[in-house]
Amino acid sequence: MRKFRPDLSSLFGLLLLAASIWAIAQELHEYNYHDILTYLAAIPKSQLSLSVWFTVLSYLVLTLYDYLGFYYLGHPLSYNKVAFTNFVSSSFSNTIGFAIVTGSAIRYRFYALWGVSGIEIAQVIAFENFTFWLGLFAVSGGIFVLDPLPIPTQLHLPFADVRPLGVIFVLMVFAYLVGSIISKQPLRMRGHEFRFPGFGLAIAQILISSLDWIFTAAVLYVLIPQVAHLSFLDFLGIYLLAMTAGVVSNVPGGLGVFESVILLLLKPQVPPTVVLGSLLAYRGVYYLLPLIVATLLLGFYEINARSRRHG
Repeated sequence: MRKFRPDLSSLFGLLLLAASIWAIAQELHEYNYHDILTYLAAIPKSQLSLSVWFTVLSYLVLTLYDYLGFYYLGHPLSYNKVAFTNFVSSSFSNTIGFAIVTGSAIRYRFYALWGVSGIEIAQVIAFENFTFWLGLFAVSGGIFVLDPLPIPTQLHLPFADVRPLGVIFVLMVFAYLVGSIISKQPLRMRGHEFRFPGFGLAIAQILISSLDWIFTAAVLYVLIPQVAHLSFLDFLGIYLLAMTAGVVSNVPGGLGVFESVILLLLKPQVPPTVVLGSLLAYRGVYYLLPLIVATLLLGFYEINARSRRHG
């Protein structure tokens, strides 16, 4: 008699599918169905189409985070596998939040199937997180220093404007680049080892992540009616401050925190109802749409995997 062996890989895949369907339902539950249709119908198709293309560009750039990570490790993995895993994990963690639980678990599941060790997966995830923050610090630092916007008192920060934050961010990026040049030995902290990438790879991290942040901001920018003739650079500073607050809050997708900061900073220039409509469309385009696509891809993958196992 054959012993029953639970297929943990398939179970995890089914749990992911269930989680994705739940997340989609939660996203849709937050808003009235008729409001969604009304807001989307009011947005010109050209702007909506442009926001979708910027979303595609952003998620394509995101796939390079992990690809650079494997290059850093000297463990080549085909781009198709990296892109699939990164897209699914990013779509889940962007919408559901708690990236350590969602995105990391998905990376562990798929990369392990393709022969990557647990330690290497952890290093890729750490490298990806470094890349994420490097881009945020680089773009925010430059914008905040050159074009500092006032900080709303509701955020209770000890600064009147964002320039001090910009200086801190720029210095952190500069320190990382210096470390990539002069550091020859790995750093050891609490039993963990960190090795700076080479200078060229560090520059690639900053450029790729910076592009990601610019494309992501553009998704929302093209959805906001330009009633106040707001330049993209001015909007980029507002977006980055709001996103920083949302990321630090660890609320899924920065929901509530991100919107509040955007509303506070755009209120003098754009009517709140207009901003809310644009934010609603942004949530649908940048978070919900990729999650739906990732869920379909995951479903097809699981069906094909089961067919191969039982074929």
